[in-house]
Amino acid sequence: MYDHYKRPINYLRISVTDRCNLRCNYCMPTDGVKLMSLDDILSFEEIEDFTRLAVSKGINKVRLTGGEPLVRKDIITLVKRLAAIEGLEDLSMTTNGILLEQFAGELKAAGLKRVNISLDTVNPDRYCEITRTGNIQQVFKGIESAQKVGFDPIKINCVLLAEPDEEILRLKQYCTANKLDLRFIHQMDLQNGEFSKVEGGEGGNCNRCNRIRLLANGDVKPCLFSDLAYNIRQVGHEKALDLSIANKPKSGTFNKSGEFYNIGG
Repeated sequence: MYDHYKRPINYLRISVTDRCNLRCNYCMPTDGVKLMSLDDILSFEEIEDFTRLAVSKGINKVRLTGGEPLVRKDIITLVKRLAAIEGLEDLSMTTNGILLEQFAGELKAAGLKRVNISLDTVNPDRYCEITRTGNIQQVFKGIESAQKVGFDPIKINCVLLAEPDEEILRLKQYCTANKLDLRFIHQMDLQNGEFSKVEGGEGGNCNRCNRIRLLANGDVKPCLFSDLAYNIRQVGHEKALDLSIANKPKSGTFNKSGEFYNIGG
């Protein structure tokens, strides 16, 4: 599939839930968030059907996101179903790592190929401050479990905050010592359209953007920094996919209808 700007679209990001077991201060407001009704969240059947259609049209890379995907009940079942789709070459997941020790083996056995783990610091106190509730030791154990079951590469996603240079250095040293690929993501603002390229990755580069997004409520979004969305329950799977590709903007602007906690990043 190609959009109007001759960009090949082969990457689908799927937000399987807007729920999360952390409350990161750059993602969620202090006064909490309004969660989707459970009736509005797509079933595994709907996610699989849309993914199967997208793969038949040229998508060959899928990443599961959230919220936190590992809090979705029976997530292993969904991974198995997606991994079985003929033509899907790369199935991965972005997770905060808190539950990864528990699920790493099952995810690997189900057909997940890669994991990206969000980690902004290796300082336990700072991690607890950023996430409001998190225990960094659970993340470390999750990383170790992911390595033991054979996930490779394992990428670490670090949102660049106002951290002292020594904190960034410690994170770099940890990743080097543990053979982890480190990527830096500049803090973004959906509402004001503030975004930039990911250091060490492809995200944020509009000229080379190859992705669309399926949100937990069935909205197909052609761009993270756009209010455009086409709901698969309202217009149907194929029309939502076709409209998303046909109307994918040349570059991002702003998104006043979504938040990072429910859009999948």
